[in-house]
Amino acid sequence: MAKYQLLTATSMGVRITPANRQPVGTGNLYQMQATSAETNVLNVSASLGMSVKALTRFVKGSPIAAYIKGELRRRNIAYEGPEIEPDGPWGVRHQFNIADTGFGPRGPRVYNDRAGEVGRTVCAQDFDLDRIFREEGVEIVHLSGLFAAMSPTTGELCLALAERAHATGARVSFDLNYRASFWKGREAELREIFSGIARRADILIGNEEDFQLALGIEGPEAGGRDLAGKIDSFREMIGRVREAYPNAAMCATTLREVVDANEHLWGAILFDRGQWHVAEPRRIRVLDRIGGGDGFVGGLLYGLLKGWPAEDCLHFGWATGAMAVTMLEDYASPADEEQVMSVWKGNARVKR
Repeated sequence: MAKYQLLTATSMGVRITPANRQPVGTGNLYQMQATSAETNVLNVSASLGMSVKALTRFVKGSPIAAYIKGELRRRNIAYEGPEIEPDGPWGVRHQFNIADTGFGPRGPRVYNDRAGEVGRTVCAQDFDLDRIFREEGVEIVHLSGLFAAMSPTTGELCLALAERAHATGARVSFDLNYRASFWKGREAELREIFSGIARRADILIGNEEDFQLALGIEGPEAGGRDLAGKIDSFREMIGRVREAYPNAAMCATTLREVVDANEHLWGAILFDRGQWHVAEPRRIRVLDRIGGGDGFVGGLLYGLLKGWPAEDCLHFGWATGAMAVTMLEDYASPADEEQVMSVWKGNARVKR
């Protein structure tokens, strides 16, 4: 039996958010949390009792690193990785994400301070992959295009994890997460890395733009369409994805239409072994939209780890994504499966 149901590689940082839904630059009281897109995904399974692990680097002697470690322990997320000497005030550090929540017609704004980010230095040599995969065991490796594109060494680590997982029978989940600013001047290098990971992936996650820009899959013009049109265009494109990457038995994307900062239409679509499953978009209330997509992936992977039918995995992922945006933290922390399914069923009654 595998020691870890879910494993990821990540760059940990902190997010600071102005209190009382104020915008950055106006609010002067901030709430801080430890964060990364990849650990947001792990959080669903960790909250529901599964064994999960994050591979990363920390800044030695940093109080921010100590805070991050404490938060990961609180969230039931194991971690592994070396501590790096800070090399003074201009050396490495954990990134700061400064983001407000928006309110009503005012959309949220995000500002990233990533100079000197220690996570960009994470490399395959930091970890004993033979021990992790052959002695301890892993069921699913989750990889994100955000981390893979951070630096040449993070890309090499993600590819090494995908290769090792594929060779040892672990499944690979790859959320493409294309970011133009990360790819600038590195298009050929990153296309090769992303294609290498995708060839070994069992689950591919991304929107139309992700598949086209990260993998070069021909598809319709992204954006500017209603949600029904997005469903149809995603169906059309996935056929070409499957031809190029036949190992991927499952492909998924979320569907979001923003009514205002506090109300969205939220849906999802899943292709699994020739069958299509759709969670039709429904209105949800939003406290903080950041992390909704990660919450969806976290719930989807939890369902797969439980061995549920694909449609149930999709419903669970829809609900954990909807849960994540009701929390000030940018991850979903469900109390139990019943709570998640109550979200899917639209049952918000008090439980005593």
